[in-house]
Amino acid sequence: MLDRKFIIKNADQVRDNCQRRGVSCDIDQIITLESERLEKLKLAEELNRQANETSKQIPKAESAEQRNELIEKGRDLRLQKEAVQRERDQLDATIIDLQSAIPNMTHPDVPTGGEDDAKEISFGKTPKPDFEFDTLDHVELGAKHDLFDFEAGARVAGAGFYYLKNAAVRLDLALQHYAISFLADQGFTPITTPDLALTSILKGIGFTPRGPETQIYSVEDSELNLVGTAEITLGGMLAGQTLDAEQLPVLLCGLSHCFRTEAGAAGRATKGLYRVHQFTKVEMFAFTSAESSDDMHLKMRDYECEIFDALEVPYRVIDTATGDLGGPAYRKFDLEAWMPGRGDGGAWGEVTSTSNCTDYQARRLGVRSKKTGQKGTEFVHTLNGTAVATGRAMIAILENHQLPDGRINVPKVLQPWVGCEVLEPND
Repeated sequence: MLDRKFIIKNADQVRDNCQRRGVSCDIDQIITLESERLEKLKLAEELNRQANETSKQIPKAESAEQRNELIEKGRDLRLQKEAVQRERDQLDATIIDLQSAIPNMTHPDVPTGGEDDAKEISFGKTPKPDFEFDTLDHVELGAKHDLFDFEAGARVAGAGFYYLKNAAVRLDLALQHYAISFLADQGFTPITTPDLALTSILKGIGFTPRGPETQIYSVEDSELNLVGTAEITLGGMLAGQTLDAEQLPVLLCGLSHCFRTEAGAAGRATKGLYRVHQFTKVEMFAFTSAESSDDMHLKMRDYECEIFDALEVPYRVIDTATGDLGGPAYRKFDLEAWMPGRGDGGAWGEVTSTSNCTDYQARRLGVRSKKTGQKGTEFVHTLNGTAVATGRAMIAILENHQLPDGRINVPKVLQPWVGCEVLEPND
């Protein structure tokens, strides 16, 4: 969340930012309630001072009657103080709820608007394929090569679940191995994360784990939730911790299953593996100083580009518009891969995103850093980025690497794990 003092001191700027992002927030109410909270704080402190002063007078009482009067007065003052403190705490809780709904500030270069207003920045090294034959989408290719079983997935877990089979399993594991190996070489610590996280951690990252609008599966009668991304568990690893500034940046790459309700309309553009309830993902996460988060954000974007260049997949990079940033992100870049089987005649489909969340998540999670010899601490900056979401990466690989005879080329970087250069149809 944003710092409360910053919100009040820069009310117009925060209000304009909310409007630019299309979020309704009551900044004036926060200002009013904070003024009331400070008054209650001052009153509680004054009542506490009077109660302490009264306590000091008790031993000096000249009679038992005077002593009892002072004891009664002190007790009454402390009861008043406790009542005022409860009022102050209630005001504070209300302010935090309002404060939590305010999105992060926005990088000045971010385009304003919705999905159609994103700014195209660059393209990958691999050009879009110019097929001279009738292409198949990944579902049709999967049937030809016996890669997926959506019907069995629906029988066992419901629509939106699936089984990977044969070469799809090897491709899935190859993508995981490649991404983790690549990031480890860049200084990221590989981590496997829990598939469950507490509600407090999800809220700290900026997710809404309960309620009608949530995309999160929650465990009934508990504070646990299935994670939608390893961003949740990687960010939560250091919740409540204070790091030595010399430790920064802390670079993590997490391998996890991801679970999402994916509420929304189904259609040709989202069929197959594109929008499912469970998938595997390798996620980058960084804790940095405030001064270096912008540079780290560009590095993480470049790492995503290197990965998809190596996978020989055509893609474009976009600077996401304000309406699609989500609450925590200060700026977000998306990689959209060309998917020949998506829609009518092919379309771009998101495969990765990387966000700089500045100190928005760290403030909620309580992750700070301290410089040697310097008084106090400061909140770190957090960044996240998808290295590979294996399902969508597999769509792009299968559809872009298909051959006229139904075979599928395997990208060179994956061949050591897949065990072949070309996937043969299952006859």
